[in-house]
Amino acid sequence: MNIRDLSYLVALDDWRHFSRAAEAVHVTQPTLSMQIKKLEAELGVQLVERARKELMLTPAGIAIVARARVILREAHSIKEIAKRGLDPGSGPLRLGVFPTLAPYLLPHVVPSIVKCFPRIELYLTEEKTDLLLAMLKDGKLDAAVLALPIDERTLSHIKLFDEPFVYATPKATGANKTTRLRLADLAERDLLLLEDGHCMRDQALEVCARSGANELGGFRATSLETLRQMVAAGMGSTLLPKLATLAPVAQSDHVQLRYFAAPEPHRSIGLVWRKSSEASAFMQKLGECLAEPILAILK
Repeated sequence: MNIRDLSYLVALDDWRHFSRAAEAVHVTQPTLSMQIKKLEAELGVQLVERARKELMLTPAGIAIVARARVILREAHSIKEIAKRGLDPGSGPLRLGVFPTLAPYLLPHVVPSIVKCFPRIELYLTEEKTDLLLAMLKDGKLDAAVLALPIDERTLSHIKLFDEPFVYATPKATGANKTTRLRLADLAERDLLLLEDGHCMRDQALEVCARSGANELGGFRATSLETLRQMVAAGMGSTLLPKLATLAPVAQSDHVQLRYFAAPEPHRSIGLVWRKSSEASAFMQKLGECLAEPILAILK
């Protein structure tokens, strides 16, 4: 039994299909199938149920995959220790960001990361928060930029910045854009919100609860850009995170933005990584690198 065999078994669990798992680990399907059979023979237990239309692992296979993931994470950590021992800012960095932040954050922070760590190999993943957390815990990501708080005892985090929300409404001729809103001004107003699964939806619902606003029924957007276009079309108002209202994001001439008086409703953004990672010191430096350009533009 070796690391390679365990990686094959984990890929099979991830994909539940021999051909796709083989493609994921860059071997042929017969090679993957043969190695899994050899692993079963070595362990003396069946790992995979092959008679079903949908491939499934046996109870023993499920338990062994769970341990295999731990072993693979530790093997990856050993390689990372070696690489970062020579140069803390070199090697691959797999960083996740959630969809209502990624398009607006990355143009500002990617140049900063490259400047701070010229030898870094940056791999970016954009997914919803729940999937990013799962990928982080499985070792498929090194870190993720997420909305705080994160209630996971196996993860560490540092706060990067607070991002205010902005009230977006259809543009009205002669409307006063300079007067700042109070949260109470949203009372009884109906807001367009995102669909379930977006942390931005939960944050907007919290603002609604505090202000007395309501969700506009009958529609839930799949993205912030859909929300922006619905507002531009005169279909209602919404909350946008401030980074989504700043250059280089293109703005609509048909959307009016109103800012809130202090204390502004906001979301807190942090950098999250596994407590078991050897890269905690590096993550602190990465956090500073991520926060610096954003704090400058949010002043």
